Amino acid sequence: MDPTPQSHPILAYVLSRLPSLPAVRTPRSPSLMPSSPRERDLEQQSPRTPSGPAEIDLVGRMPGLRHPSVLSAMTRAVADVASARDAIRVLGPRPDHEQVDASRALLAAAAAASGEKEEAAGEKEEVEKEEEEEKLAASREVVRLEEEHEAYGAMQREAEEKLESVYRMAMHGRDVGQEGGDGRNKGEEEEGPGGAVDEEVVRVLKEAEEGKTLERVDLADRQLRLLPDPVGRIRGLLALDVSRNQLKVVPDAIGGLEHLEELRLASNNLVSLPDSIGLLSNLKLLDVSGNRLRVLPDTISKCSSLVELDASYNALVYLPTGIGHELVHLQTLRVHLNKLRSLPSSVCEMRSLRLLDAHFNELRGLPAAIGSLSSLETLDLSSNFSDMRDLPPSIGDLAGLRDLDLSNNQIRALPDCFGRLGRLERLRLDQNPLAVPPPEVVAGGVDAVKAYMAARWEEAVAEEERRRASAAAAVDSPRGPSTPREWLTRSVSSLSTWVSDVTVKVVGQEAVEEEEFLQQQF
Repeated sequence: MDPTPQSHPILAYVLSRLPSLPAVRTPRSPSLMPSSPRERDLEQQSPRTPSGPAEIDLVGRMPGLRHPSVLSAMTRAVADVASARDAIRVLGPRPDHEQVDASRALLAAAAAASGEKEEAAGEKEEVEKEEEEEKLAASREVVRLEEEHEAYGAMQREAEEKLESVYRMAMHGRDVGQEGGDGRNKGEEEEGPGGAVDEEVVRVLKEAEEGKTLERVDLADRQLRLLPDPVGRIRGLLALDVSRNQLKVVPDAIGGLEHLEELRLASNNLVSLPDSIGLLSNLKLLDVSGNRLRVLPDTISKCSSLVELDASYNALVYLPTGIGHELVHLQTLRVHLNKLRSLPSSVCEMRSLRLLDAHFNELRGLPAAIGSLSSLETLDLSSNFSDMRDLPPSIGDLAGLRDLDLSNNQIRALPDCFGRLGRLERLRLDQNPLAVPPPEVVAGGVDAVKAYMAARWEEAVAEEERRRASAAAAVDSPRGPSTPREWLTRSVSSLSTWVSDVTVKVVGQEAVEEEEFLQQQF
């Protein structure tokens, strides 16, 4: 996909002002024909002014984008992104995470059992071996496709980060060509992970070493760049808040806080979480919102006591496949403002879930079994834009649903079972091309929509009952068999009986033998 203002705002802005990027041949792209896009001068600027709220907001935050010299410097930094854009177009749709996980598991199992397969190869039918090889080949293709999407996606993300650096340098009058390849001054090095440890952190650790009981530690808003490993040795700690700092990593030692019930890591610079977070079996609240996370560790499902999980305002492209298998106590799940393309089917096992907020993602739909969330009261699926087009029929099983937001999507029809949502109190359907229910019904509010859809549901149920009754009547009809096979069977049976009677009258004692012969023939 091409960079969009939502996912790559600066890159999208710069590219939109170029006539074209040079066409680049990628390993998997077709050969470039003479009619392919020709090379163009990247220095040629488009005089177009910012259009749309996203661009206006971006220029408001980065006014230097209006300067031709700044934009010129930035265009030189995005030439390499052409290969990524072309490759992503050629690759096509990206497979969903559950499909990727299943393919990797199948390949791993096949690799582990390779020795046993060689011994049993001779015993298998040729057809079986071909089917197995086809499955493995399909799995390899899925994994390859995912890896290539990830690689080219990373190239676009790096381009976005490089543009930010180039912008800062250009605004300070520094020549990009004289700087290091990564956009920093030659003498400018990345600041160390910690620098001086904050005095408050030192005090907390000292008190812990002296044996003082610490149940709650608040280190929010302290510009921390490092969380020292000894924090993981404060055994009695119940709540730790390090929100609104500059942390880039969370130490593995965090897993040592076995009694921890609240962990707040919001508004930092985290790009990942340690696998050891799965050791926090007593954790009830985890807030990792406002970071740069692209994935959550699979071990997060081991935090079986979780009641609230907030992973909003990140860059998540998927949730762990098995996240719902063990989070049976989770009541609140916030994953809005991410890049999720789907929700794993295991989410449907979160039977205690009361609030699910997944607005402003790239969701294409919901798991088929979403109706299993019997405790769900609030569901926000708004602003998934052109990706969200349909709702599964099981949504009518959400008997406890009270608040539903479907605004700003591409939904054309609500399923008939929508009329079964008897407890629904708040409903938003604006900015959808709805045909069912019609606009005049939607304008009447939630009660009008519920009444309209309830009538459609009753009509659908009645039609189904009529269809079943008709099918049952056809089976029990006294008109006799209707298919050719049934007619032939009945005719042969009748003829056999008639011939048997005639044989008895004419031949007498030889009737039994003749009858058996005729029965065999017929």
